Amino acid sequence: MSTALNTQLAATFKAACLAELEALKPGNVHIFADGHGMNVEQFMASAEAAAQQIAKPNLGVGQRILNAVIATQNAVGLNTNLGIILLCAPLIHAALNRQHIDFNKDLELVLQGLTTQDAVLTFEAILLANPAGLSRVSQHDVYEPAQCTLLEAMQIAAPRDMIARQYAHYYQDIYTFGLPCYQHYLKVWQRPAWATTAVYLSYMAHYPDSHIVRKHGEIAAELVQNLAQEHSSVFLQAYNPKNYLMPLLRFDTDLKSQHLNPGTSADLTVVTLLLHQIQLI
Repeated sequence: MSTALNTQLAATFKAACLAELEALKPGNVHIFADGHGMNVEQFMASAEAAAQQIAKPNLGVGQRILNAVIATQNAVGLNTNLGIILLCAPLIHAALNRQHIDFNKDLELVLQGLTTQDAVLTFEAILLANPAGLSRVSQHDVYEPAQCTLLEAMQIAAPRDMIARQYAHYYQDIYTFGLPCYQHYLKVWQRPAWATTAVYLSYMAHYPDSHIVRKHGEIAAELVQNLAQEHSSVFLQAYNPKNYLMPLLRFDTDLKSQHLNPGTSADLTVVTLLLHQIQLI
């Protein structure tokens, strides 16, 4: 039977997913525009389906990931949220097993305690979701039976994947970059959706997007990163962010016309929103 905390965290996860959809995120799916053969309704259904599984009691991290991916596939039959689930499952598990005032310590304990079984289940989830650009690798290949803990697998993948990097570095990019950015612009603008756009653009500008690298290569990812830097340098200085709406919509159209989706930047944005809310619980 679910406890009040399980229910609260499921609702918090769903709220973070929906809040990200309400923000204008150039190149990604949002309420201003669909894209890449997917629509907002599918992402909303995915958030609902995953939320029902990811915070259930008495599960390990790997099982949370697999159950949420299965639920998503059953709901929409698409990979709409694998990165989100991978990033959010350890946070939810840490929040359910909280022992310290400093939540970061609980998250570190969860990551350090990840097992080979967590890796087995997560590899199964990744194959089920079948993310674009998934390729064979020489070490800890998801197409092979896991012979390591999930943390060890993520540590090997970290140099090429921003989601794996969060596991390997205990989510320091979220803590030291994304979360302060969100909280700053939330205070300045008093508009959660625009603060979310600020986080998304900042991730795009600061890091080459792993999803674009996998699908289109490093040169394309660097081009998108440079464009994001140009837009964010203007947008983040705006007194009223709404005044920069049209340039962002044009940027959105341009990226989608070239099939460039900064999906990892969107995933990092969701986990930033989730961490912000978990710290308020």
